[in-house]
Amino acid sequence: MARTWQIQEAKGKLAEVIEEAIQHGPQIISRQGTEVAVVLSYEEYLVLKGDRTNLAQFFLESPLRDSGLDLRRERSERTKFE
Repeated sequence: MARTWQIQEAKGKLAEVIEEAIQHGPQIISRQGTEVAVVLSYEEYLVLKGDRTNLAQFFLESPLRDSGLDLRRERSERTKFE
């Protein structure tokens, strides 16, 4: 469960904050009553970061790439966005 730590407390108990993040999920750090940062486990960071590819690469790797699906745009009528 996420807990909110005041920055001074988090500085003094950094090992505990990290262990809480590993065992129980993200820990919120606040400064003067405002949430300003989050400490999370490296494993959770990797999940959030994920493998990012650009859009062109996404379409190249799509299982639909050679499926015969026709994705061409009909250009017979102009739209208001052209």
